[in-house]
Amino acid sequence: MSDVKAIEELGKKHQALKKEIAKVIVGQHEVIDLILLSIYTGGHSLLIGVPGLAKTLMVNTIARTLGLDFKRIQFTPDLMPSDILGSEVLDQNRSFKFIKGPVFANIILADEINRTPPKTQAALLEAMQEKAVTIAGERHKLEAPYFVLATQNPIEQEGTYPLPEAQLDRFMFAIELKYPSMEEEVQIVKETTDDEEATINPLFDAEEILTVQHLVRRIPVPNNVVEYAVKLVNSTRPGTPSSSDYINQYLDWGAGPRASQNLVLGAKAHAAVNGKFSPDIEDVQAVALGILRHRIIKNYKAEAEGITEEDIINHLM
Repeated sequence: MSDVKAIEELGKKHQALKKEIAKVIVGQHEVIDLILLSIYTGGHSLLIGVPGLAKTLMVNTIARTLGLDFKRIQFTPDLMPSDILGSEVLDQNRSFKFIKGPVFANIILADEINRTPPKTQAALLEAMQEKAVTIAGERHKLEAPYFVLATQNPIEQEGTYPLPEAQLDRFMFAIELKYPSMEEEVQIVKETTDDEEATINPLFDAEEILTVQHLVRRIPVPNNVVEYAVKLVNSTRPGTPSSSDYINQYLDWGAGPRASQNLVLGAKAHAAVNGKFSPDIEDVQAVALGILRHRIIKNYKAEAEGITEEDIINHLM
């Protein structure tokens, strides 16, 4: 199949996927789009939202539609690295045997990731970045494709360990989930209080997703689009020649080079699912909020004046 034909097929499959997911998840179309874009590009996503917005159900449903192995890890303050990575145990023959932990799956749901200590967060960081884990000095490769979809509760911060910037930067998207509309909530209540269960059909398998990831990377990008993405990221860095007075006034730190890479990859995937064979500046802008939101650090002045990350990113675009 040619790349042109493959991109046309991906657009159709993307719409079919969304219809399949909609059997279980009501609304949240933009959130589902961004999660799927991160999967098409091989990135990880951080879902930020209050309890009860179906974050866990959404990830579970997406994993089922993609035909992937799914594991959920509930992060708690007493969770140790070996609880997620696995450990060596002594078997009946008095020899050590490695028992795999829940991190060995295609899609990992890291529930309330900010509730676990830095030591356990760091263990997951190696899996996210290296697609491998090291236990007792031995390196174990994780099966491809591999995605971490983490959730974070933004309102209850007592007894939590905020994610370090290095780990936040490993997430391609930070996706904010909002409350459903009145009409959507009525539909949710109707569908979840009856005795019928939706049947989810897998539309992909692991091999097909890897093929899509390679396809997205082969999509050509015009120089002006790459330059726009890099310029956008550069403009978030206070104290540099490209930063404006607005940025110098409200930001302490800007986004790093990984943001530029993710903007271009995200724009490629966004173009592909919308039937375009090459991304333009509008595709970069479509994914910019989710990619930059967690990579810029506001200062006290921005907090005091109620300036949000969204306000700053929208100002730059």
